[in-house]
Amino acid sequence: MIRLLLSSPVLIVFIAILAVLSLHLGYRPYATSTVIAALFHPNGSADSIIIASLRLPRTITAISVGAALAVSGLLMQGVLRNQLAEPGLLGVNAGAAFAVVLGLGVFGITSFLSLTLLSILGALATMGLVFGVASAAGKNLSPISLMLAGVTIAALAASMTQIIIILDEATMQALLFWLAGGYADRNVGLLGVLAPILWLMTMCSYLTANLLDAMNTDRDTAHGLGVDVPLMQFALLTFASVLAALCVALAGPVAFIGLIAPHIARLSGRIAHRVLIPRVALIGAALSLIADIVARFVVAPQEMPVGAVLALMGAPIFLMLLRRNRVRLA
Repeated sequence: MIRLLLSSPVLIVFIAILAVLSLHLGYRPYATSTVIAALFHPNGSADSIIIASLRLPRTITAISVGAALAVSGLLMQGVLRNQLAEPGLLGVNAGAAFAVVLGLGVFGITSFLSLTLLSILGALATMGLVFGVASAAGKNLSPISLMLAGVTIAALAASMTQIIIILDEATMQALLFWLAGGYADRNVGLLGVLAPILWLMTMCSYLTANLLDAMNTDRDTAHGLGVDVPLMQFALLTFASVLAALCVALAGPVAFIGLIAPHIARLSGRIAHRVLIPRVALIGAALSLIADIVARFVVAPQEMPVGAVLALMGAPIFLMLLRRNRVRLA
């Protein structure tokens, strides 16, 4: 039953239903006829503008970011052979967010392209710092040392981000909601640029399936299969970090999708990455849409940040995974 529910056709239909609900539901729900008219026969009315210019980009953002973050988390878990790895817990999201806030609040950078590049640089620098800190604990990088280093660096980056925001009231007003992670009121022009890149990178990740299968074996076996393990670790972690950084630039530091989606995908049993990668992307898109829809009603008529909803969903799952893996990670 679980295998059927997690099959790609079922997930695609589920995402389509959620996307339709996303266009209909909100502070003001709309009839199907109104939504269809707004999408295919816009007339400039308030309803038409809200649906076509706000809810449609929001839905596309949720699908794009959810799929990309899920794949990013899967890549990190596969490369590090650590099922607790994901961009948020490894500090990548926090590092990318700090770089954006630093550029905007301290250096006055407002170009979306420049801020996106800063997000990528921040993510890559954070990943390098996490590995450096974890390496100081010993020659062999254990899963627990990487997780502790990631959580520590993430906390440090978040603290520095808060300091910058507190010192600059204008920056605080502009970035407070963005830092909580969400899909509402995002720049449509930036979405038009980053969404195709996110989807292209997400699809390209499918090409790494055989590498991930090989790297999930022991190191000697991977070498025997012709895999240069250190090089592939560096390349795939860089790819995953850039993918997460682009999501941060578009939607803010949305956490836990990269952790939850791979574990849901594995409920149907151990499967090859050529099946796991597209399944994880679809589950990530679905989770993202669910969180976005729920965020509209939890504290209605106000909206809760999507990042807060995902944290409420992800924190119990993270604790359950820590409990299940405590012996193996020790």
